[in-house]
Amino acid sequence: MRRLPFLLRPGWIALALVVVAFTYLSLTVLAPWQLGKNTRTSLENNQIEASLTADPVPVTSVLPEQDSAAPDAQWRRVTATGRYLPAAEVLVRLRVIAGAPAYEVLTAFAVDGGPTVLVNRGYVHPEKGTDVPPIQRPPTGTVSINARLRDSQTSGDKQPSVEAGYQQVYTIDTRQIAALTKTPLAGSYLQLVENQPGGLEALPLPQLDAGPFLSYGIQWIAFGIVAPLGLGYFIYSEMRRRR
Repeated sequence: MRRLPFLLRPGWIALALVVVAFTYLSLTVLAPWQLGKNTRTSLENNQIEASLTADPVPVTSVLPEQDSAAPDAQWRRVTATGRYLPAAEVLVRLRVIAGAPAYEVLTAFAVDGGPTVLVNRGYVHPEKGTDVPPIQRPPTGTVSINARLRDSQTSGDKQPSVEAGYQQVYTIDTRQIAALTKTPLAGSYLQLVENQPGGLEALPLPQLDAGPFLSYGIQWIAFGIVAPLGLGYFIYSEMRRRR
């Protein structure tokens, strides 16, 4: 034990504290963060893949009430009959689609015998840098649409604004948009597929790629294990030197 007092020196105490903090963050924060992203990505990929072969269902079968949402049915193809509410329309800004900046166009849609849902009609590219181009109005009267069910996003602390005569938001948060347009909206929204009434340029499906999140999570676990082992090795080497 007479060879251990060196561990009480400031340098060794600081090294031990750094290793403990790094190990704690690696195993309890960084690794779960990456593994959680891998789980969410894998779930979304499975939902997209399943939707490619599943037959469309009426939107009222998954969103039966005004305040309903269907996170387990994301990307499911649905059909809806009703009418657009062009007065309740907003743009999503700062999007990048096909490598170019874009605005996504969101319009409320009153489903016959069902809830009012937010419909992502597609996207338009800005003109002259960031200017909003002319946007085709949705059709009037009753129409039938095909779309994919999507989960509402979280706006965080980003506040909407009014530019070029349009309400503009940063994320598709149905609660925020409902308050902004003063229109009750269901918790999930619809994303139009190609060639639909009121549709613009249809948004592409995400690539079915799991990404590097699993390997990153495993790496952080390995770092969290190796760090204290390395500290132990340095302590052992110092003890041997002092014999």
